[in-house]
Amino acid sequence: MLTMLLDIWNSRSTDIAIATAEHLMLTIIALLLANLLAIPLGVLLTRYPKWAEPIIGIAAVFQTIPSLALLGLMIPLLGIGVMPAVVALTIYGLLPILRNTYTGILGVNSAAIEAGVGMGMTSKQILFWIELPLARPIIMAGIRTATVLLVGIATLASLIGAGGLGDLIFRGISTANQELILAGAFPAALLAIVFDIVLKNVERRMQPKGLQ
Repeated sequence: MLTMLLDIWNSRSTDIAIATAEHLMLTIIALLLANLLAIPLGVLLTRYPKWAEPIIGIAAVFQTIPSLALLGLMIPLLGIGVMPAVVALTIYGLLPILRNTYTGILGVNSAAIEAGVGMGMTSKQILFWIELPLARPIIMAGIRTATVLLVGIATLASLIGAGGLGDLIFRGISTANQELILAGAFPAALLAIVFDIVLKNVERRMQPKGLQ
């Protein structure tokens, strides 16, 4: 198996490198947008909990739409290419981050919050100095879940002209070429593993010292 993968890399290194770069771009942009939307929204929902269930429910409904169907729905709205793919991927990345942010902050020990209030902290200080640091492991777990999910779904983005490793996979399927399928599938799996390891290390570095 290892010999086969090395042979594939030697014969198609340029195609794999270009497709991997496109795949990385799609995943990173969608992940950043999902974080920028979901984390502040999750924090806001902890302040207005009556809105939490319907809004998280809407995000869950989008999650249930088959990824291929959602990508197809983007075409009449945004055409084909990178833009509709990024929008669809961002939508898919919202739920794990949103839910974990909301759950993580609500799960912060009330004694820690009360101690902050007793020290004269403002609500903003409590959020950034107590709630977010203590909720960080749960939030990071959501981000890691979303990342692995996005790496996998991004392979379908090639069907609407966004490029990525899906190009190699679908070219391989259409020509019954196992080498092409592996050339796209193996780097995608490797990307998911690398992303997860990197985010796990980031989580450890960001963890409050007393909780390590």
